[in-house]
Amino acid sequence: MDGKLIVIEGLDGCGKATQSEKSVEYLRGKGKNVLKVSFPDYDSPSSSLVKMYLAGEFGTDPDSVNPYAASGFYACDRYASYKTKWEQFYKNGGIIIADRYTTSNGIHQCSKLPLEEWDGFLEWLFTYEYRLMGIPEPDAVIYLRAEPEVSQKLMSRRYGNDEGKKDIHERNLKYLEKSRAAADYCASALNWNVIECTGGVIMRSVEDIFSEIAVIIDICCGIEN
Repeated sequence: MDGKLIVIEGLDGCGKATQSEKSVEYLRGKGKNVLKVSFPDYDSPSSSLVKMYLAGEFGTDPDSVNPYAASGFYACDRYASYKTKWEQFYKNGGIIIADRYTTSNGIHQCSKLPLEEWDGFLEWLFTYEYRLMGIPEPDAVIYLRAEPEVSQKLMSRRYGNDEGKKDIHERNLKYLEKSRAAADYCASALNWNVIECTGGVIMRSVEDIFSEIAVIIDICCGIEN
């Protein structure tokens, strides 16, 4: 019996890692078997091409690598993670909390394409990863939507205001603006659960945001309170 796969999605600096950890703690507190995975899986050799891409070794502009090639880098990393780290856990009924997933390819690679090609790209992407590669399709996607100026401040703080530590996605504001538009489109077209994380020019508290996430988790996992 397959388990559940819940994806925490969003642009850089929106709090995905924090909310993923809180989701794991919450589910453990409910007595559930739960495992957190993160993508890219930087601890695995499978992320080598992703690291090269983000470091700018294929070009310092995100558009230097076409969306289909870039998607392949991330997809193979996910496949390796699934086969070596969580396939059996998932198939035995465990709950997976994923900090990013195939959905991130939808966001970040659609932004390289004209709007009229987005639907075709998403159809190709999900067929490629879920059908042809055979990794699980999410049971729920939670999109943490944050205003770019707020998330940028938080991201800069993460790097101690050293802008040189940002990858080719994080330092390219025009690309991030396109990715935000793509994320909003994907959330609407694919029926993601959207949580607004910012109020004005400040980020809502971690606890306040998680209170909404917990409701979605309960519904997805059939948890009664």
